[in-house]
Amino acid sequence: MRASRLVSLLLLLQSKGRLTAQALADELEVSVRTIYRDVESLHAAGVPLYGDAGPSGGYQLLDGYRTRLTGLTEQEAESLFLAGLPGPAAELGLGDAVAATQLKLMAALPSSMRDRASRMATRFHLDAPAWYYDPERSPLLGVVADAVWRERLLEVSYRRWRAPEDVTRVLRPLGLVLKAGRWYLVAQGSTRISTYRVSQIQAATVSEESFPRPEGFDLAAHWAASLEEFQARQYTGSAVIRLSPAGREAFGSHVLPVVARAAEESVVDDDGFFVATIPIESIAHATGMLLRLGGEVEVLEPGELREQMTAAVRRLASIYLG
Repeated sequence: MRASRLVSLLLLLQSKGRLTAQALADELEVSVRTIYRDVESLHAAGVPLYGDAGPSGGYQLLDGYRTRLTGLTEQEAESLFLAGLPGPAAELGLGDAVAATQLKLMAALPSSMRDRASRMATRFHLDAPAWYYDPERSPLLGVVADAVWRERLLEVSYRRWRAPEDVTRVLRPLGLVLKAGRWYLVAQGSTRISTYRVSQIQAATVSEESFPRPEGFDLAAHWAASLEEFQARQYTGSAVIRLSPAGREAFGSHVLPVVARAAEESVVDDDGFFVATIPIESIAHATGMLLRLGGEVEVLEPGELREQMTAAVRRLASIYLG
């Protein structure tokens, strides 16, 4: 355990530069006193590590010092071969780099770990796109990724769903997110941070002007919060439905997870049917969604949705029954 911690401490300093004893203690989840003892042990082992006192002080490796020690466990080595998605990496222009990295890693591993890591790559495959959807073509993804990586202003012509449809924006690109086979750009505009679908970018020009990233910005945390906010705005109404046993079993395959989870809170009536209250985006959207279940679902409320379902069924009957 201690040997593993010493390796982690060394790699932290190698990757992050100067760190205080408190910062190292927080990263390794130990006390500051333990960090002091570990630093003394590294000194005794001949590691060129020095510390400066004061508010801007901390521990640092001698300039140019690099260790060959990776500290990888078998599980960590295996996980690296699951961490990279070849398809998305190729879309970003990094396919060759990923392949070269895996070859170098494989060559550096001990033979026992090498065998386990190679088995991982041959037994598990990650496929990002969702079912029934092809990955979107995003011809300008490489240009956008370049602006993200180099922190350069990006001028885009963007096609959106509301009027005016075609707009021009100067953005501060903060990150790219791959969601169900679709790339999204998270960028700061003139007033706020927004999300842009990369496939909807019609033209893009990378400026040589750099920009400061918002202090403390966390891409993963921002994306999670954006999804939660989107769902809150998307589902502004609710409906009470009655599902047959077969309808309840099939329901999750026809709706989004947030709607399926709501249906799981259903109660059983005297006829053995399931009554549930589900969130809906709009009357029109809910009508199309529930029609997929045919006669396995009945709308109880609201009245407007029930009327729309009735009208849709009558139209179908007039087509097929004459």
